[in-house]
Amino acid sequence: MGRCTGRCTLIFLCAFQLVTALERQVFDFLGYQWAPILANFIHIVLVILGLFGTVQYRPRYVVTYAVWAAAWVTWNVFIICFYLEVGGLSKDSQLLTFNLSQHRSWWREHGPGCVPEEVLPTSLRLLDHQALLSGSGCTLEHRYVEALHSALQVLVALAGFVYACYVVSVLTEGEDSFDFIGGFDPSPLYHVSEKPSHLLFKQAHLPA
Repeated sequence: MGRCTGRCTLIFLCAFQLVTALERQVFDFLGYQWAPILANFIHIVLVILGLFGTVQYRPRYVVTYAVWAAAWVTWNVFIICFYLEVGGLSKDSQLLTFNLSQHRSWWREHGPGCVPEEVLPTSLRLLDHQALLSGSGCTLEHRYVEALHSALQVLVALAGFVYACYVVSVLTEGEDSFDFIGGFDPSPLYHVSEKPSHLLFKQAHLPA
């Protein structure tokens, strides 16, 4: 029963991660955030791998998912520090766009209560040659929206890591204790071959 509970919980966490990752991918595309787009794509692929491994009882796939969950936590902690400008990071830098665009987060002009304002580009390297938008009067600044998104990812990834380790331990113990050829009997073939040899011994002592 505990085995089923752990697997079902991990399946739910993986499915929830897929939904939140797809939602985040959409808004990162709208904001031209190329580094998060790449990270989200890798995350989606490896979460699907972990989901498949959990459903199909493949501990190696679940281990891969657990390793990525730890890396995903690290990435999202970096995103939180980036938008909250911790450790000398600046949310206005072009680090997440690979210096290919002057756009920032999509939530900068479309956040809760934001009124979009047009801002002329300050660099000729802007690929789309469009005016930038900036929001004013926002109820919640875009950096806090992005930080909350990342905080949610951290919490879910930590839970996924814990349950992935639990599922791997259960599946590994199951493989060690169960013989896929003969069940729990360590020597079924010996008992099968024992009966014919006994019958041959009795036939050899029968009177002619």
